[in-house]
Amino acid sequence: MAIKDDEANRISARAARYARVGVNVGGVAARLAGARLLGRDRTRYASDLAQALGGLKGPLMKVAQLMATIPDVLPPEYAEELQKLQSDAPPMGPAFVKRRMTAELGPDWKDRFSSFDLTPSAAASLGQVHRAVSLEGAPLAVKLQYPDMQSAVEADLAQLQVLFSLHRRMDPAIDTREIAEELGARIREELDYRREAKHAALYASMLSDVPEVRVPGTHAALSTGRLLTLDWLEGTKLLSHRDASLDIRNRLAMVMFQAWWRPFSHYGVIHGDPHLGNYTIWAEEGEPRGINLLDYGCIRIFPASFVKGVVDLYEGLKSDDRARVVSAYETWGFRGLTNELIEALSIWARFIYGPLLDDRVRTIADGVAPGHYGRREAFLVHKTLKEKGPVTVPREFVFMDRAAIGLGSVFLHLRAELNFHDLFVETIAGFSAAEVTRRQEAALASVGLENQP
Repeated sequence: MAIKDDEANRISARAARYARVGVNVGGVAARLAGARLLGRDRTRYASDLAQALGGLKGPLMKVAQLMATIPDVLPPEYAEELQKLQSDAPPMGPAFVKRRMTAELGPDWKDRFSSFDLTPSAAASLGQVHRAVSLEGAPLAVKLQYPDMQSAVEADLAQLQVLFSLHRRMDPAIDTREIAEELGARIREELDYRREAKHAALYASMLSDVPEVRVPGTHAALSTGRLLTLDWLEGTKLLSHRDASLDIRNRLAMVMFQAWWRPFSHYGVIHGDPHLGNYTIWAEEGEPRGINLLDYGCIRIFPASFVKGVVDLYEGLKSDDRARVVSAYETWGFRGLTNELIEALSIWARFIYGPLLDDRVRTIADGVAPGHYGRREAFLVHKTLKEKGPVTVPREFVFMDRAAIGLGSVFLHLRAELNFHDLFVETIAGFSAAEVTRRQEAALASVGLENQP
């Protein structure tokens, strides 16, 4: 009875917090609408919104930060505030961890591990990770989802609709309807740890011939829909290698490039959340050799036609073939494109593809200060779309854009100097949409995964 009362109290507290945040966000929306009608500056309300959302400290932070990477999904002053938010959900204490583990594996759960550290090694927006040792002596990473996260995510997605309604009141340049659908679908998927286990197995298969990338094995007998047990991969933080030799930084950047682009170009699969916390560096004899890929919650599977659109856009931009460029946008799902909208999209495309089109050794930003990387292009896109839009962003584009920006930030932090053109040409050599379909179908079937909408 005590456990049930404790659960009920926590759920009630969570519900009250979400209700409070909903009122706060609604209040900001009302003040913003009034400011717009009166012609007042809306900048002052950006920090109010960030403060209201900051009370959640949960899944919405991931969504908000993602939206801040897509030009004009949010007004720039709002995007700037939301990028400052961090997901810092308070970890569950030892007593509550015991109860959660009992709920997932049964009352004898301790007997299924040689040891289990009740203090988490990491806490994130949906759950926390504990170190453990298997009965066979293998080090394990045990990812335990916070209680009642499904209700929390649904509440967050409801607040997301409030954010988008704010956006619609400001004469937006981008129609966000499909973006909202995509965000909702992917965040809900992240709650399913059985699916995440299949994602990890999928990556182990896709990267089996890239030994520099290590993927943790999964332990099905110690996993459930809300508990995922993986091999513990020893490694150091990627940022701890920022001051390593250029040789080492370039090596790590090349491995990162392979870890991301090879699954996409060969199988139509991307890691949609390539932020620094999802990687560690493994070493051999004290020398950094490659990366550990740690998190598989946010994985996006595309049809081969979408991959072909990415290749066609690259080739079209490279040869200044406008028809091929337009065909690529249409393949991705953009509709009703005018000449002005095509040019606006191409500003952003040339920014994203720029390092891949430039056949020389360079940094990813090529002399642009990290804090200004992409700002000029985003401003130009916003200006054009504001005058000639709006444009509806296809849902498939959302995580592709987010992942490209995230991967670029890794290269920025490493200050790598590479010929990104050569790396890309190598990964798409002999590209065939039919072959991507064949590989993808075989890989998904081997791990029991279905395709995504």
